[in-house]
Amino acid sequence: MQQALLQMHIQLSQALSDVTGTTGQRIIRAIVAGERDPRTLAALRNYRCKKDADEIAMALTGTWRAEHLFVLTQALALFDFSTAQLSACDAQIAGAFSVITPRFASAPEAPVPAEALVPPRRKPHSHSTNAPAVNTRAHLLRLTGVDLVAVHGISDAIAQTILSDIGTDMSKWPDDTHFGSWLGLAPKNAISGGKVLKSRTMKHRNRAAQAFRMAAQSVIRADCAFGACYRRLNGRLGPAQALVATAHKIARTVYHMLKDRVHYHDIGAAKYNKRFREREMQYLQKKAAKLGYKLSPA
Repeated sequence: MQQALLQMHIQLSQALSDVTGTTGQRIIRAIVAGERDPRTLAALRNYRCKKDADEIAMALTGTWRAEHLFVLTQALALFDFSTAQLSACDAQIAGAFSVITPRFASAPEAPVPAEALVPPRRKPHSHSTNAPAVNTRAHLLRLTGVDLVAVHGISDAIAQTILSDIGTDMSKWPDDTHFGSWLGLAPKNAISGGKVLKSRTMKHRNRAAQAFRMAAQSVIRADCAFGACYRRLNGRLGPAQALVATAHKIARTVYHMLKDRVHYHDIGAAKYNKRFREREMQYLQKKAAKLGYKLSPA
């Protein structure tokens, strides 16, 4: 659609950030219906659009050639067909979720509070235009008993990918160390004579590990403990190794959430940095005492 508009010298993409949004779809459908007046088309803007009607009208001044209008009509029909197919796929996913029974439903020794299973709201500042119409987050909360989407970096789609690969039974891994090794996020150390010769992660074709890496990629600038951990490791190890280490940290968090059925609580970047500084001070004081010295503030 955008290519057909540019061929007609219609710079709608310069006035709108997304031509598939509310304002863009109103204007494109009006053009296909036969409207050509820029002022009339600009009046179809949504009230939340940042550009005013005059700017949009200037972007809608072009040449209305029949062959380009035909391409625009075909592209709009293809867009509508794809949207309908995606809606059918969302409905199929919703039906599959509705028939799945939570594994912990038959375990009376570990009941889940009713208030913990309330469908949560969307994450703040989340503006994904590709989010499914199905409330996947509520379904995942019902099946696992914990809100995985509340973890920084994990979206509805990433949580769905992780659970489809690892399931909800964490007894398959004795602890989080084995879980990280199975994912291929833990380093494999080649040791000889007590010396680490080489340390690198194994190459695994694992969809869950890739999902955890995507989660780590999205918290690089986030004001959370995972983001602070990435930025600290990035200065010492580099971006590639810091990304894998952060993904490993997120994976261990998800492991304990699913195994112990505990909810996620973020301490924040400031508190994480404070705790790290306290651990560094304890290590330096212990090292200085071992060498016969005593630390004092500068």
